[in-house]
Amino acid sequence: MNFTLKQLRYVEAAGRCGSITNAAELLSISQSSITAAIDALEQALGFDLFIRMPAKGIQATPSGTDALSHIRGFLEQTNHLDSDLRSIGGEPVGALRLACYVTTAPHVLPPMLKGFVRDHPGVRVELAEGDMVSVVEQLLDGSVDLACTYSNSLPEQVSFTPLFSAPPYAIISAEDALAKKSSVTLAQLAERPMIVLDLPFGRDYYTDLFFSRGLRPRIAHTTRSSEIVRALAAGGFGFSVLNIRAREAARPEYVCLPIRDPTPAIEFGIVSIAGVRHPRIVRAFLDHCAKLSSAGTFDDLVVKRPSNSP
Repeated sequence: MNFTLKQLRYVEAAGRCGSITNAAELLSISQSSITAAIDALEQALGFDLFIRMPAKGIQATPSGTDALSHIRGFLEQTNHLDSDLRSIGGEPVGALRLACYVTTAPHVLPPMLKGFVRDHPGVRVELAEGDMVSVVEQLLDGSVDLACTYSNSLPEQVSFTPLFSAPPYAIISAEDALAKKSSVTLAQLAERPMIVLDLPFGRDYYTDLFFSRGLRPRIAHTTRSSEIVRALAAGGFGFSVLNIRAREAARPEYVCLPIRDPTPAIEFGIVSIAGVRHPRIVRAFLDHCAKLSSAGTFDDLVVKRPSNSP
């Protein structure tokens, strides 16, 4: 078959956008160029890639869905090839596309990126964010090269590189009587209203800490923002449980207390596609983050358990 990378990119954009018009706007080309690329590839393949729906855009056929998956994988490899070829004999160059779990991004990305972009000035970092489900989906569909997230419920197609272990801790108003203690128990917390970070995997993880010990948390507030969690806790509206402590100056309005009960810590790290050879840019970033981990760069993000806890 005789088709060009440009045609494949046009077809992939149309499938991703679900619309020839939107794909043309995204790529800043004419709609006729998108249509011609689709027609040429459909003729070469011998089957329809899309169903045209007047006034509703386009929808991939079952065969078209499979074809688009292969096209995206091929285009991903061409991006890696371009980066590797331009890196021959020198430093890595090109784009590193990085997704990060949204609640951890403000705390982990600055130390990750600061030294990396300084040491690799030819690399352009493109950032995306999302919850724990969506950042892995972005990795699997080829939108990003790596995803920074927790190790919870990862699919078999990925590989996980741990950077640090983050046990859960309690965050509570400095005016609460518990704030004077050096640590707390889940039973003590269960007597107070709870503020829950309501994101995929997060809500169940935090509430199961209590359920597993026969306790029933009194959920008073839910939010999808860790900053709102901290603000509500500081305002005395209840306690919450988080895993990463904000990297900021001391906040007199709230305290972070370790939990004495034996609770499962979760690993934070970098997720990549398993069983593939990564381009030089990706390998350089993984090596950089491994060195940060070994140097203890992330230690101040963790509230460690008391040494005498079970």
